[in-house]
Amino acid sequence: MRCSGYPPLTHLDRMTDSAGVIQHAVYNIPRRSSGYTTDDNARALRLCTRLCADPSDKSMIERVARYLSFLEHAQKPTGGFHNFMSYQRNWLDDRGCCDSQGQAVLALAEVRAGNLPQGFRILATELINNAIPVLQSLTSLRAHAYVVQAWAILRRADVADIGGLESVARDAAKNLMNAWNASHRNGWEWFESRLTYANAVLPHALFDAAEAWSDENFLTVAETSFRFLIRATTSDDVFWPVGNHGWYPQNGVKSLHDQQPVEASTTAAAALAALDSHESHALLIAFQRAHGWFHGQNSLRAAVADNESGGCHDGIESHGINRNLGAESTIAFLWTELIARDVWHRTNGTIIESPVPAGSPKHYEMAGAR
Repeated sequence: MRCSGYPPLTHLDRMTDSAGVIQHAVYNIPRRSSGYTTDDNARALRLCTRLCADPSDKSMIERVARYLSFLEHAQKPTGGFHNFMSYQRNWLDDRGCCDSQGQAVLALAEVRAGNLPQGFRILATELINNAIPVLQSLTSLRAHAYVVQAWAILRRADVADIGGLESVARDAAKNLMNAWNASHRNGWEWFESRLTYANAVLPHALFDAAEAWSDENFLTVAETSFRFLIRATTSDDVFWPVGNHGWYPQNGVKSLHDQQPVEASTTAAAALAALDSHESHALLIAFQRAHGWFHGQNSLRAAVADNESGGCHDGIESHGINRNLGAESTIAFLWTELIARDVWHRTNGTIIESPVPAGSPKHYEMAGAR
């Protein structure tokens, strides 16, 4: 891992129009027919808020404003958020899934805690406050995790509680613990009966919960489950995430294909959260492998990210790299590069080398039909 210049936002800007970031791409061109999602615009909002170190950075402020405006438009009078919007700007759902509610509030917490104009922060506060009743009814474990992370961001920024978010977040952390107690077994140290998507957000949330409420039980489960996940996603000395073509059921076989960039990104973020509790060489290696997945340290020994445009291919399929560079994948890569800067500064410029393993294929195909 080397801390060089941050990738440009060329592809993210290309994927973004006046409404927000478009969901999918055809190769590196926005696929307008795919429309927009609150999930992706929340991710883009969170990223650009973090990148906005200076409120006088007009181009970054405009990005933040565009994505924040999308979330404001997505919120219903009841406080919940739509998720899917057509290119014609018509909402396609009555209310988005649980995960999109959590993603939205996580991004809004980033805005409220960020170094942004006052109006941005006031709006974020209002939107979070409106969403509290909906957050109390969420059932998805990942949504619970996002709520815990949202509160952790506000707490670190010394932001006063918003509408009882701390209480909702604490209940969410308890729900994660209840899932752990119901599911984990000897040899299967996990919250569910299978590993699916964005797995690392679950231990990540408990690392945050342990810090927020000084609870050793949260920390123990976070460490145990994250170690299990790292073992399950490491093969041939590279990060090899669970593929979304079949997942990884308990007592079953791990899916090797359709590896998604979000898995590498969330694992890198969880490793950083774990480093906040205690630094160790093993955690730095876990981070480096997840980060390296984008740059060729993966099962294909081929780069998934495009450093020149800041875009990222939509994962690794059975026959090669997916040819398309969608919003979720691109933001996952850019977020991981942002985390890499934090790790670089935390370790005083330590470089952890993990060379690309031998046996690199000489040729690979670009997979994924239009």
